[in-house]
Amino acid sequence: MGMELMSMTAVELGKKIQAKEISAVEAAQAAIDNIKKRDDTLNCFVTVDEEGALKRAKQVQAEIDAGRLSGPLAGVPVGIKDNMCVEGMLTTCSSKILSGFTPTYTATAVEKLHTAGAVIIGKTNMDEFAMGSTTETSYYGATKNPWDTSRVPGGSSGGSAAAVAGEEVPYALGSDTGGSIRQPAGFCGVTGVKPTYGRVSRYGLIAYGSSLDQIGPIAKDVTDCAAVLEAICGKDDRDSTSVSESGSDFTSALTGDVKGLKIGIPKDYFLKGLDTEVKAHVLEAAEALKLQGAVIEEFDLSLVEYAIPAYYIIASAEASSNLERFDGVKYGYRADSFTDLHNMYKKTRSEGFGAEVKRRIMLGAFVLSSGYFDAYYMKALRTKALIKQAFDRAFEKYDIILGPVAPTTALKLGDSLSDPIKMYLGDVYTVSVNLAGLPGISLPCGYDSKGLPVGLQLLGRHFDEKTMLRAAYAFEQTRQYERAPFVKGGQANE
Repeated sequence: MGMELMSMTAVELGKKIQAKEISAVEAAQAAIDNIKKRDDTLNCFVTVDEEGALKRAKQVQAEIDAGRLSGPLAGVPVGIKDNMCVEGMLTTCSSKILSGFTPTYTATAVEKLHTAGAVIIGKTNMDEFAMGSTTETSYYGATKNPWDTSRVPGGSSGGSAAAVAGEEVPYALGSDTGGSIRQPAGFCGVTGVKPTYGRVSRYGLIAYGSSLDQIGPIAKDVTDCAAVLEAICGKDDRDSTSVSESGSDFTSALTGDVKGLKIGIPKDYFLKGLDTEVKAHVLEAAEALKLQGAVIEEFDLSLVEYAIPAYYIIASAEASSNLERFDGVKYGYRADSFTDLHNMYKKTRSEGFGAEVKRRIMLGAFVLSSGYFDAYYMKALRTKALIKQAFDRAFEKYDIILGPVAPTTALKLGDSLSDPIKMYLGDVYTVSVNLAGLPGISLPCGYDSKGLPVGLQLLGRHFDEKTMLRAAYAFEQTRQYERAPFVKGGQANE
């Protein structure tokens, strides 16, 4: 029973709970059972709150029985990326420096899921402080890809994506600073949405790059993502960058009709560095949309080559100031022995942060330093503005921009840690979306010859998630949803 429950989508499971075919407690138990069975191998979760989840499931079931909770996600289990605060639940950002930290408040997005009747199973593994594209920089060890456990799930929301692909939970929340929802969704063969900047409150999300971070859903399909996005979006007085935008009834957009929809394909995305199999599947997806009546056209996006340097300068600059607060004084880890305050800071941060986080803090401190501020940081901000303008121009002509999520399918574990620059370059198709504040979705569009999922990325105009979801849903209707071999009981490429 447990196995089948977790192979349903979140919305399907919610319907069965509403119809009293299964209880919220059974659903929570099924998730917990699958985690116990699979997580020794996959390592998707940092914290599993079995007792709290079952207690919460009982409460939710009582509310459903009383007719007070009837939403699509009521009683459905969820995993939360470990950089979102949940009151009283260990929240570490997968870093040693936050070991033992339990927040006294809950992130708004998580609170909204709570209101919708979600049952939080636990916190998912991630790259330390969301810095990485493979979930290998976690203090708690790497997460494995359910399609092939010798490969990475992508990152930094790799725990969330692998937990959904591995059917440990029906859906999860991730955060996306430069592709951290879309790229792991692509590598794990699931669906992920990075909403428009400001669509979802960042209150309670432990910041990495404040002008780039957005929380979003990772789920099995587009319908689930639309339902979750509907539940978590909206203005929040505690986050001044959040916006109240109308048109957040996202599920109503899933009509399957794309007649006359104008889709632009940036030529720049299909030049050097893109794996031939990935390219073939992405272009095939464009053809599938064309057959449904969409108008497909190639165009020059320009500035693509500047996205990565601009992104890493801005993100690192923001990270270096955001991570100043982790100093061993108020919360988290503190070095055991030290001589004075300055030495305590130094030792705590040296012992508490991992290599990738230190690399980005140093890069950020450098680009913000007095002699280099204009040469690097200001230049990156100007580039960011130009990239946004390039997208604005493109969206005057096109409703949707279509391209790959990543240049390759999932990499072997250990491959990219040896070469950070290579890892950074893997974000070439995702970072400009964050620089421009646009919404993006990643969904599976095929499998390479190794049997690994290929991700398709669709981008929409600011606050026009509806058109993006409509196109994604229309494409999804042309495909069968495949389950990871790990879940089927066979292990790929053994």
